[in-house]
Formats: sequence, C-alpha cells, structure tokens
Amino acid sequence: MSVHIGAEKGEIAERILLPGDPLRAKWVAENYLENVKQYNSVRNMFGFTGTYKGEKISVQGTGMGLPSASIYVTELFNEYDVQVAIRIGTAGGIQDKTKVGDLILAMSASTDSNINRRMTNGLDFAPHCDFKLLMAAYEASKKFERVHVGGVSSMDFFYDETDSAKKLAAHGVLALEMEASQLYSIAARKGRRALAIMTISDHVFTHEAMDSEARERTLNDMVEVALHAALNG
Repeated sequence: MSVHIGAEKGEIAERILLPGDPLRAKWVAENYLENVKQYNSVRNMFGFTGTYKGEKISVQGTGMGLPSASIYVTELFNEYDVQVAIRIGTAGGIQDKTKVGDLILAMSASTDSNINRRMTNGLDFAPHCDFKLLMAAYEASKKFERVHVGGVSSMDFFYDETDSAKKLAAHGVLALEMEASQLYSIAARKGRRALAIMTISDHVFTHEAMDSEARERTLNDMVEVALHAALNG
C-alpha cells in the first residue's frame, strides 16, 4: 500500500485511466470494465481494476489540480509500476474552433504553476505526451466529428481574474485544464508513457456549457478513445 492508495501490489494494472472525479472512475468501471474489483477508497478517491476486451486495466480518481494529481500519479508509478497513464477529464475551450463537446488530444501541456521549475532548478521544461498513445487515440477519434490535437495549459487558478486565457489563446493553446502538465512531467522523469484526453465542457470566453445529456454522450466518446489508446498505443 502507498500513503494515498490502499491497493496491494498486483491489484493495479500497468495501464490506467485517470479521471479527476472519483465518481467518474466509478462510472467508467461500472459501464466499461468487466470483473471489476475496487482497490481504493482512501479519502473517497476511488480506484478500480477490471478487464476491457480481455485486457487488464485500472481507473483511478486523482482529484482536482496539479498537486493532487501529482500525488496519485507519483504513487502509481513508484509503488505500483504503472507504465501507461491516460488522463480523461474536462477542459475549458479558449479558441473559436474549440466548441463545447469537442475532444482534445493534448500533445503538450504548459502551466502557470511553479511546480516544474522547482524540479528543474528554474528551467522552463515543456512536457509532452507519448507519441504512440497520441497516434492510437487519434486513429480512434477519427469517427467523431470534432477532435483537436494540440497544446493545452494546466492552470492553478480555476477562477482566474487575469487575462492569462487571452494570452494563451494568442499562442494557439486549445483549452485550459488543471492536471495534464504534472502527468506529463512526472511520466517524463519516471520513464513512463502518458496522454491526456479531454472533453470541452465549457468555453472560457463565450460561457457556453454542455447540458447533462451532451456531457454523458461526449464523455462516452472520450472514454472509448482512451481505452483504445491504452490497449493499442
């Protein structure tokens, strides 16, 4: 067991999906996995292992924000030998073309956090995803109408009152979210493979947001893409 994950060695698969919301982890396990076993309920951050198309796979909630995500990702890599980690979550679009309901495949994840600089003695490290996972996800996403591949930014402030979103949009960043940068950075340090797949749940500038029906439909799309990438990337 690790500090925040109550699983025994061998109970977590080498391939894992990482939603921020622990209830989304439960939903994925109930709707997509077979032979499911819950391995974690510490702090109600649920984790499950089951099979998908006969292959062992896990799903683990990570909480909101870079610090929370970094705790779970680090323990999964260090203590449970996870090799492939795919974030599944929501993001806020900041481009005209990133509409509510669209899928984002994040090639890179910049951040306004100081967390990477602390790990690199002040350097501006630019973390990126694993190329094979990205290609597998892109192939799986071709059947959906609106998919974007590019950079996102993982932000510390959810209620940001500065003009950071406009500055990032001017540099081609597709969307804002809160976890991918740490997933990519830790994967780079540990020699693991990572990808972040997100659904645009709202738009930062237009203030559009998806309704519950659209949320369920598009989250299904995201999970299908992530599972395909986990097994084939």
